[in-house]
Amino acid sequence: MRKFTSLMFVAMFAVTGSSAAFATEYTKGTVKKVDMKAGKVTIIHEELANLDMPAMTMVFRTADPAMLEKMKAGDTIEFIADRVNGKLTVTELK
Repeated sequence: MRKFTSLMFVAMFAVTGSSAAFATEYTKGTVKKVDMKAGKVTIIHEELANLDMPAMTMVFRTADPAMLEKMKAGDTIEFIADRVNGKLTVTELK
């Protein structure tokens, strides 16, 4: 029974520890341009720590095309970006 309890503790720690590793903070940015036709948005953003990128202006795809409809040039946003199929993509938007 003691061995089982130890294994359960290790399993719970592994699950909670790994989910914390995937937690990503939102990055602040300003929308410079929205290109609905191409499905892309240009964002002037702060450092993207999860992608090891300094602050700069970049073009991103969006995980959901509906995100583009929520943005317009000049908007201040908070977002999460990641590489999806090798493409820089906004995966979450506040």
